[in-house]
Amino acid sequence: MAGPRKAAIKLAPPPDALPAQATAKYQRVFEYLHGHIQSGALKAGDRLPSEAELGRLFEASRITVAKAVLDLQRMGLVSRRPGAGTHVLAPHMAEGRTFGLLIPELGLTEIFEPICHGMMRSAFARPDALLWGNAASSVGEMAKEAEQMMSSFIRQKVAGVFFAPLELTPDKDATNRRIARDLDRAEIPVVLLDRCYMPYPDRSAHDLVGVDNRRAGYKATIHLLQMGVRRVAFLGEAHAAGTVDERIAGFYEAQRRYSVIPERELVRRGSPQDEGLVRKLMEDLRPEAIVCGNDLTAARLMQTLIGLGIKIPEEVRIVGMDDVKYASLLPVPLTTIHQDCAGIGMAAMATMLQRLEHPELPVRDVTVPTSLVVRKSCGAGLGKVAEPAIA
Repeated sequence: MAGPRKAAIKLAPPPDALPAQATAKYQRVFEYLHGHIQSGALKAGDRLPSEAELGRLFEASRITVAKAVLDLQRMGLVSRRPGAGTHVLAPHMAEGRTFGLLIPELGLTEIFEPICHGMMRSAFARPDALLWGNAASSVGEMAKEAEQMMSSFIRQKVAGVFFAPLELTPDKDATNRRIARDLDRAEIPVVLLDRCYMPYPDRSAHDLVGVDNRRAGYKATIHLLQMGVRRVAFLGEAHAAGTVDERIAGFYEAQRRYSVIPERELVRRGSPQDEGLVRKLMEDLRPEAIVCGNDLTAARLMQTLIGLGIKIPEEVRIVGMDDVKYASLLPVPLTTIHQDCAGIGMAAMATMLQRLEHPELPVRDVTVPTSLVVRKSCGAGLGKVAEPAIA
């Protein structure tokens, strides 16, 4: 017969040192509970207040509270049982290291969720835990929230941080360097995900796990050239990550391989949703095909071209990069370069653990293979493309 249910510990209101406007509510809840467990104020066997009670205490939603408690559970600090509540675990049950995920674009860019899931599924990850930072609500908030997450991870003394540097903001380079500098000063190992924060071809002093972006750009462009296309342009977003510059390098390398000598500069940087920019690109360059910096750029470009009355692939062919979930569901299914995001996550976890065990190892680039996925947008099987008629 089960014994009486243990009463939940009464927690004092959070101190004014953690004002809501300065720290995300998720971080306030997590750090307050984590601090009480680490200090011994909450002891093994103590039952935490319910999520509803914590929500009232921190003026936070139950979803926010649940996320904080779930991270404590992932760290092995608490156990949750239906009907019994959430209890603090004994220290010997909370072994293992905790790693921070500093991914400002989590929830905004599709590739990072499967990368994180790859880390969690990795055999290397057990009994270690992953601490998910608060995802940015918008591109404009990414820099501020990224620095808040970094400060939180330093206070929590995580064993290492997986960092996907910011992009698409004018001050991204300065912000990324500050984050890397502060983590280095705190002596917290960093593994970069997908991209380096230094402008290409410069390289930082941190391990990097991703794909060979130069080869990906080469592979996408060669595919078009092998079909007889000669006027190939490249479109990438302004302030994009250095991965786009690497893909541009591969784009040019493929053209040199085929002895294609363009009459003018064939790379454009800007928003694919800018109808004026796209119209000018088509009028000035008259491209037979366009390689895009990533699938999101390709999807938006496709929408703009269709709005201009330009047929894909009959008048212009498009190739993307990443092979996100919606690539095959676009109005014209997208030919793209597939990257194994789960594989990147597993390789990143292995790289982090090797760095912790052997800090003397040289800085490494760990690359996961890519493959070309051929769909309708590249015009495979078509003859020569027709000249687009710009309305």
